[in-house]
Amino acid sequence: MPMSEYYNNLREKIGSDLLFIPSVAAIIRNEENEILFVRKNNERIWGLPAGAIEMGETPAESVTREVYEETGLIIRAEKILGVFGGEKYRYEYSNGHQVEYLTIVFKCKIVDGTLNGLDGEIEEVRFYREDEIPEITIPYPKELFIKDLNTHKIIFE
Repeated sequence: MPMSEYYNNLREKIGSDLLFIPSVAAIIRNEENEILFVRKNNERIWGLPAGAIEMGETPAESVTREVYEETGLIIRAEKILGVFGGEKYRYEYSNGHQVEYLTIVFKCKIVDGTLNGLDGEIEEVRFYREDEIPEITIPYPKELFIKDLNTHKIIFE
């Protein structure tokens, strides 16, 4: 789904100026231990399935909704792998909108569904091996994507 009414209303008031957004992202692995990435329409850089937390949603509800909308997969949020924020998590979209994310990254398990974006926001979805991760929009630390490292600790940045 494109931006919610809440975020659209904020954008109408502030234009493309910097907007602070609480958000979630998902690390989803397939049976081959590859990680799922998405590429949004009109963007050349990849990202994790992710999005803004909507009013009234818990972070776990938000990540479940976002993953379904962007990929068609039904997932279960299993644990928090990291919490990331600050100036280095700023991004400017191709339309000029500036954001600074505070992101909770969840380890998620596929429960059901078929890989097929439903919201029209995603142009491409693809699984990548840990050693082939594409250039991504948000500069998460590399250890977030190493399965053996992210099973025991939460990364804060």
